Amino acid sequence: MIEVVSAQRCLSCDKCIEVCPTNVFDRGPGGIPVISRQSDCQTCFHCEANCPADALFVSPRTAPLAAAPDAEQLAEDGLLGSYRERLGWGRGRTPGARLAIGPPLRPDAGAITS
Repeated sequence: MIEVVSAQRCLSCDKCIEVCPTNVFDRGPGGIPVISRQSDCQTCFHCEANCPADALFVSPRTAPLAAAPDAEQLAEDGLLGSYRERLGWGRGRTPGARLAIGPPLRPDAGAITS
């Protein structure tokens, strides 16, 4: 469930507002998204995955945490944008698909069908 929008990191790009399938965010003062309907969050991670500034934290839980985490502490712990990082999205990161475990595919193997 969405827990934090870091105002210090946010670029006011509205990506999180645009990609949220359940309309959890509103545009707040200064363009910083505000979590307005947290209970509507489906924990899909779309917002965190698409945030170019790693300004969001989505908890893997499907219910709100007892107390909202501190954005500065999340940043220090490397948790802001950690889902996006694991996907390998963002400048200087290795795409997660390249880290997937499985047999190497031959370049001439063609399409995979089942």
